[in-house]
Amino acid sequence: MTPPAALTAGAARLGASDTTLPGPYPVGAYAEQLRRRLRQFARVQLTGEVFGLQASRVRVYFELRDSRGALPCAMWREAFERLGLALQDGMRVVADGGCDYYAGSGTASPSFHFAVNDLRIAGEGDLLVALQRLRRRLAADGMFEPQKRLARPQLPRTIGVVCGEQGKARHDVLAGLRRRGWSGRLVWAFAPVQDRHAAPAIAAALRDLAATLEIEVVIVARGGGSLADLFAFCDEALCRTVALLRVPVIASVGHHADRTLIDDVAATACSTPTHAAEAAVPVDVAAARAALAHDARRLRDHGRHVLLHRARVLASLSRAPEQHVARQRERLRQLARELQASARHRLAGGWTGACDRAAALERATQRAAGANRAARTRELHRLALALGAHDPQRTMARGYALVSDRDGAPLGSAQAARDAKAVTLRFHDGAVPARVSSSEDR
Repeated sequence: MTPPAALTAGAARLGASDTTLPGPYPVGAYAEQLRRRLRQFARVQLTGEVFGLQASRVRVYFELRDSRGALPCAMWREAFERLGLALQDGMRVVADGGCDYYAGSGTASPSFHFAVNDLRIAGEGDLLVALQRLRRRLAADGMFEPQKRLARPQLPRTIGVVCGEQGKARHDVLAGLRRRGWSGRLVWAFAPVQDRHAAPAIAAALRDLAATLEIEVVIVARGGGSLADLFAFCDEALCRTVALLRVPVIASVGHHADRTLIDDVAATACSTPTHAAEAAVPVDVAAARAALAHDARRLRDHGRHVLLHRARVLASLSRAPEQHVARQRERLRQLARELQASARHRLAGGWTGACDRAAALERATQRAAGANRAARTRELHRLALALGAHDPQRTMARGYALVSDRDGAPLGSAQAARDAKAVTLRFHDGAVPARVSSSEDR
């Protein structure tokens, strides 16, 4: 292979050693050229067994192996999840894609893998391939969501059923409804469930049932079979009809391992017609009826117990007033006895105290009358002498006189006597009127 110009220029810059090999080339440039060359390989289909399946946040990784070799594979996780495959180690698959190479960097290691664009289980043939493509197209058109958003009643009054008239699925649906104890109304729509005319007939039956306003939920039931037998339930027109119905559809087509497109489009998918009937009536009517009867008996017993308890309470309350009056009467009698006893006790104590205080006063009186009498007599005699010394009569008895005006007011000065002119001279033995005259009057 002739070295690319970019590699040759890099070699010239670095300088070449004495060897016949081209180079040296920068490893990054060589890795980039390797990536381009690998991506130029033809895109192919590979078949092998899956080994080491693991998923990251972005990609799904696994190896394809056979007896002669192995190849690492990677697929975008979003594309893988759209396939809806339950892939496991050991399964044989067919992978569409081509080689890819990550050149790495100074901090990341390089890696080679086979980039898978499409994947299917090997051995299912072109029929399954077409089924997977139709499933992806319906999912892209949003056909898997409308039925899931419809509300399903807990106890529908009327249920529509689409099934074969002579098939076992009809009896299984009836058995499931009997098990639930449901006794509502069933509307049957019999249609072929296996041939090229089955899908249009089933779609027409579903439209007719949905047009009946009383019907609240519809069951589509069929027993098991091969993929070819069940392919009528993978019809695109039928699936789009189911997705746009106003009533929720419960699909039960095939056995546990079977998966048809109507299962993806319907509101819910069940493994057997019996389970579909139970899903249509989520409430176990028989059990609910038994529970209600039990609750009714319990409430009746509880009510009887409550009534008896209330009767006892009322009876006790009817006797309560008389008993209360008797208790109060006895309490008042006890209080009266206690008051009488307390009064007697207080009177006795008060009389005793009064007697004690009277005795004490008498003793104090006797002490005062005895020991203090002489001292008080002397004090009174001394006070009498002091009063007698200040008596005006005694002073006047020694020759003094008291001068007063006609009104009896004492005159304390000569000028006051001259001013008064008419005065009274009071001696110890009587009063004498007098007139004051000045020297000029004489």
